[in-house]
Amino acid sequence: MLAGMALIAPLWTPGRVEVAALWMAVAMSVPMALWMRYRGHGRIVEMCAAMAVPYAVLLVPYWLGWLDGDAVSMGGHLLMVPAMIAVLVRYRHEEHGTPSTNPVVRALGERWPAVIALAVTFDFWQAPVVPPVWTLLGCQVVYLFCGWRAPRTQLAVFSLYAALAVVVILVSPHTGVLLIALGWGAHAVWDLVHHVRDAVVPRWWSEFCGVFDLVIAVTILTVWF
Repeated sequence: MLAGMALIAPLWTPGRVEVAALWMAVAMSVPMALWMRYRGHGRIVEMCAAMAVPYAVLLVPYWLGWLDGDAVSMGGHLLMVPAMIAVLVRYRHEEHGTPSTNPVVRALGERWPAVIALAVTFDFWQAPVVPPVWTLLGCQVVYLFCGWRAPRTQLAVFSLYAALAVVVILVSPHTGVLLIALGWGAHAVWDLVHHVRDAVVPRWWSEFCGVFDLVIAVTILTVWF
């Protein structure tokens, strides 16, 4: 649902409150439905309805002038939670179905770390952020901590990032921004190495981190240029 709010909802900004409310419900329902289908859960239609019906119900007092548009949006978000819980309780005794064999659904489901990373960084394309230099060290700390059984390589890379941080501080701000972008890009490559090797960290983490780092690097470069 959060991924839908970040990736699908911003694709269209309806002017009317009625359309905007239903569009938000659709934006959240689509990725949730795909995930449920991927996992083999049933009652997808009922769960999607649980997110749309609260908005539809709140539109009645909106038309009567008792609520404004913001109240409809916020109220729909709040009411869909007990609505979904009601669906879960109603069908709690049903067993799960069979996970989807559809290649498109499987591909999207298996790439969930990349989807989450894209959702988290979606706003960076509109408002690029240049993270502080110390965040480069924070990225590598995860590999240094998880790779304690074979720390030499991870420690060497951490040392390189520490040296890069010092250089960023010493050079001009314009050059420093470029070095920070290169540092994030290099770490995306480092994530890819671990993802291919399936080493040190779980593959979902290296996939998420790799996409996240790459978006950060590219969006920083848009600021630099």
